[in-house]
Amino acid sequence: MRPNTRGDNVSPVPLIDLLAQHRSIQTEIDNAIQAVIQDSAFVSGPFSKAFEDAFAAFCGVGHGVGASSGTTALHLVFAALGLGPGDEVITVPNTFTATVEAIVQTGADPVFVDVEPAHLNMDPEKLEAAITRNTRAIVPVHLYGHLADMDPIMEIARAHGITVVEDAAQAHGAEYKGMRAGQFGIAATFSFYPGKILGAYGDAGMVVTSDPDLAEKMRMLSNHGRLDKYRHKVAGYNYRLDGIQAAVLSVKLRHLEKWIDRRRSLASCYNDAFKGTDIKIPVEADHSKHVHTYYVIRSPKRDEIQSVLEQSDVQTVIHYPVPLHLQLAYERLGCKRGDFPVSEEESARILSLPLFPELDEKQVREVANLINAV
Repeated sequence: MRPNTRGDNVSPVPLIDLLAQHRSIQTEIDNAIQAVIQDSAFVSGPFSKAFEDAFAAFCGVGHGVGASSGTTALHLVFAALGLGPGDEVITVPNTFTATVEAIVQTGADPVFVDVEPAHLNMDPEKLEAAITRNTRAIVPVHLYGHLADMDPIMEIARAHGITVVEDAAQAHGAEYKGMRAGQFGIAATFSFYPGKILGAYGDAGMVVTSDPDLAEKMRMLSNHGRLDKYRHKVAGYNYRLDGIQAAVLSVKLRHLEKWIDRRRSLASCYNDAFKGTDIKIPVEADHSKHVHTYYVIRSPKRDEIQSVLEQSDVQTVIHYPVPLHLQLAYERLGCKRGDFPVSEEESARILSLPLFPELDEKQVREVANLINAV
């Protein structure tokens, strides 16, 4: 980080401190990695299976299928569902490109609906108008650690006979009316990218499902379409979860509930610090549990706030500055500025602040004070 140029008595604050987390569990991690090495179980194998089972149980579903990343997890479930040219998949424009990337890779066409202003998740009131006779799937994205309003989404999907796949890359352990991410659609995908709330030491992902047939098909597709080592039923993919990442994630999973509680506590500390100000803070619906994968504020002075924080060595990031319908990669869809006004307007106001379990309340208050001064 750059030296503090403002003269404020604020120590550098990273957006996330992965090393601090590692130090807190280093012995457990070292032992887990050594166990994989001693067993030479580097690809799939018992360590991957153990984590698949444990994470599926954490989500409250029957099956977990490991993948090499959250992106390949998305493509894996879409491929297993047989999506292809001529099919349409409805999702939101204010998400990471992987959500739409995986749809496009099947040959299907992404269709966007705008988000509601409270949580910036899929707006159920706008969903039905986007459905056509070609709609095969709906992919709500549980943004920032707060679940989309799943009851009306599922009701609309059932009425039209459409499959729902949850993009839960940011929602490990998040809840809606007592149910966790992964318990609503036919499947849900998770990312274990290092910066996620449950992060690997590299890329990793998973699909969870309660459908045993879908799980079996995804396992086959993720492993080159194999029936056994040299017999292949279909042309599949190399999307397997490696043993070391699975072992690391198994260790971290044991600490996840504690880390979620800490994130929620720090988010409350931020909320208290912003009371009485014009900062729009994250809102938790009465029936939901927000896990705060990111702590995202909103302000028309976003750029000024970010500049002040940067000068004081406080790291921030914008998730996400350009909605996907305005990205060059998807211009063939024919969308234009103004099509999805909530996504567009909020992309100019959102700012993710430092939040990780090892952050302390004093740092939170220091960051908030800098923002409140603006």
